[in-house]
Amino acid sequence: MKQRSKRYRALVDAAKKAGLDLAAPQSIDKGVTWVKQTSKVKFTESVDLAVHLNLDTKKADQQFRGNFSLPHGTGRTVRVIAFVDDGEKINASLANGAVKAGGETLVEEVVAGFMDFDVAIATPKMMRFVSKLGKVLGPRGLMPSPKSGTVTDDVATAVKEFKGGKIEYRADSAGNVQVSVGKTAFEDVKLAENISAFLTHVAEHRPSSVKGEFIKNITVSSTMGPGVKLAFASKEA
Repeated sequence: MKQRSKRYRALVDAAKKAGLDLAAPQSIDKGVTWVKQTSKVKFTESVDLAVHLNLDTKKADQQFRGNFSLPHGTGRTVRVIAFVDDGEKINASLANGAVKAGGETLVEEVVAGFMDFDVAIATPKMMRFVSKLGKVLGPRGLMPSPKSGTVTDDVATAVKEFKGGKIEYRADSAGNVQVSVGKTAFEDVKLAENISAFLTHVAEHRPSSVKGEFIKNITVSSTMGPGVKLAFASKEA
């Protein structure tokens, strides 16, 4: 059994004294308030959402991934690179905030070890060159993909959206989706709106082959704090 730190156990005890049962689902508003109150570290923590879905990920039609623009962004600086096939798109990508943009030369830079980026976007024509980076980018979750919105001819718009707070998500083999939904420095209402908007998006993109309850469990936490279970009334069939 994992041994929790003294600080973590103290936070759980404080929750009990405040009448908050961390084992019982809370409203999004109350969960956000508690997460911010328990952030006692000397840096601004991320606020993370973990959603357990009723998925059989061995089935092709229950692979769950995509992208979503949070209403208030994530609060973090996102470094984007763009693999593009002409000079005009290079200039447009850089103008919209890409840290680097280029063709085969940029591919070779990544092969040589350049990894100072969080999102990689590519045009469809560039994918025959970018495909050689699969072993490098795949394990890091950075490989461009049409399903995640990172393979597109409209690279400039994609760069702008990911810089502005668009997030990628993907369910793991157990059906868990984990995303950052903001920072503890955000106003409570903005965090709550980000969480609610993402959960609504998830519910609306339920695979048609899934039977029964889709969203099984939701937990929100700060980087170093205890998780709080959330209640969410989705309009599931």
